[in-house]
Parts: sequence; C-alpha cells; structure tokens
Amino acid sequence: MPVLDPNPQNGQKKMLLVFGTFFAIFVIIAVIATIASP
Repeated sequence: MPVLDPNPQNGQKKMLLVFGTFFAIFVIIAVIATIASP
C-alpha cells in the first residue's frame, strides 16, 4: 500500500481528512499552550 495514493478510495480519503483535522487541532492547542505558558 503506497503512502500517498494518487487516487485514494472514499474511505481512505475520509480517514485522511479526519487525521488532518485532528493534527490541525493538536497544532492549534500546542500553539495556544506555548503562548499561554509563562
């Protein structure tokens, strides 16, 4: 199974979207925590 499938199936694309959203939320939380820390 290739790491980046140029033509991903519907389930794989949905999973990639969920993972991307989770990663984006994690990055935003990390940035807020870094700014809020004294």
